[in-house]
Amino acid sequence: MAEEEAKALSYIPETILKKRKTNEEVALRRKAQLELRKHASKKDKKEYIKKPEEFVNEFRYREVDLVRMRHRLKKKRPGLATPKSKLLFIIRIQGKTLYNLRLRKVFSAVFVKVNASVIEKLQRVEPYVTYGYPNLKNVKELIHKKGFGNVAKQRVPLTDNNVIEQALGQHGILCIEDLVHEIANVGPHFKEVAHFLYPFMLNKPQGGLKGIKKVYKDGGESGNREDHINELIDKMN
Repeated sequence: MAEEEAKALSYIPETILKKRKTNEEVALRRKAQLELRKHASKKDKKEYIKKPEEFVNEFRYREVDLVRMRHRLKKKRPGLATPKSKLLFIIRIQGKTLYNLRLRKVFSAVFVKVNASVIEKLQRVEPYVTYGYPNLKNVKELIHKKGFGNVAKQRVPLTDNNVIEQALGQHGILCIEDLVHEIANVGPHFKEVAHFLYPFMLNKPQGGLKGIKKVYKDGGESGNREDHINELIDKMN
């Protein structure tokens, strides 16, 4: 029986035997590479573990932010006592992650409808944001140039009106111009449209921002710019 198997092997062409050997070598190399990747991945994870002092510094930074915000509330700043418009455009310019306003990154921005709750939030976070009244031109250009829709928690470009119709058609909003109209006029479905729109990611203005710690009216960058927000939007859009 062993002789018959040996004879059968002797009839296998040499090219096939070479190919088998090559395949085995490739398989072994791939296995070795996978082992190396697993080892490297474990090593990276260990290296990325935060050191205790990093946690301490991060905690202190948050604590200082909290103290500053409490001091600001005690001062009872007037904020937007008599707003000139129902519509505000808020840009995060530094520091703290502002989840309540959906501003998770520096130079992210959102449209909001002016109300008591928004004014209170702005009083708390004024050192980290700048805001004002966007004009129709900038509302339109922001949505057309940097607008993305939130579809099943995915950031989807507004290049197809079908995306808008599927998300907001029940409110009579069927195309990008309907979005612009609803935001600019603070329409009855402003809330739905504003939350459908992902926060805008703006460009860093040329030359950066100076005097961030001061409010705009005192020569700084933060706080209420009123109509002058449009000059900043032009630089960042």
